[in-house]
Amino acid sequence: MYRLIGYRKKVVFTNLKNSFPNKSDQELKAIIADFYRHLCDIIMESMKGFTISEKQLRKRLVIKNPEFSNYFADKGQSIIFVGGHYNNWEICAQAFAMYSNHECIGIYKPLSNQFINDKIYTSRSKYGMNLVSMKQTKKSFNEGDKPKAIVFGSDQNPSNPKRAHWVNFLNQDTAVLFGVEKYAKDYNWPVVFVSISKVKRGYYEVEYSLITDKPNEQPHGKITEDFTKRLEKDIINQPQYWLWSHKRWKHKR
Repeated sequence: MYRLIGYRKKVVFTNLKNSFPNKSDQELKAIIADFYRHLCDIIMESMKGFTISEKQLRKRLVIKNPEFSNYFADKGQSIIFVGGHYNNWEICAQAFAMYSNHECIGIYKPLSNQFINDKIYTSRSKYGMNLVSMKQTKKSFNEGDKPKAIVFGSDQNPSNPKRAHWVNFLNQDTAVLFGVEKYAKDYNWPVVFVSISKVKRGYYEVEYSLITDKPNEQPHGKITEDFTKRLEKDIINQPQYWLWSHKRWKHKR
């Protein structure tokens, strides 16, 4: 993918160069090589996700502190999870509901390729995650009586930059999706950050941390900025595990 096909090679290099201006080209090339190796791992692991057993899934994705979110569920309190496309987010989506006492709902953007979209939908929802299109997000907040955990991946490029919140992220002026903060304040639900780490090849750990349990007391933009700072910290620590092939910085302020 890197040396022969050169999949999005220029995008990856440009993203890394702009994010880490103090790193030499040699350092960046080492990160790039590790990134493509990890990307291939994610592709193969995602394919395995179509047939993986619950026993194997629990072995390969461990949530270190599930009691953190279940504390809210046991009180009848719904929450919002927010994370990024870091490490293997697909295996994380598969395992969420297995560890949770909430009804788990994943907000996603349907793909134009119906075959691939159906495969991803089936894989992610295999062990209890309910997937809801971005267009139905508000409806998912309002339906049902059971406490819910609604999961957002909020490091994507916003389709409408006019509705985005702007932050300095990885040394760049960056438009960030504002949906998590908006819904947190509209419904007064706690916001929890999802940090995914790679233990070794094919094995991952997740740790939850609270961004806020009082969203309506937070200044405008604070929730969004706290999320991006936590994700940025993870990326800086191990940059090879973020999705650098994504065209993240399409918009300018």
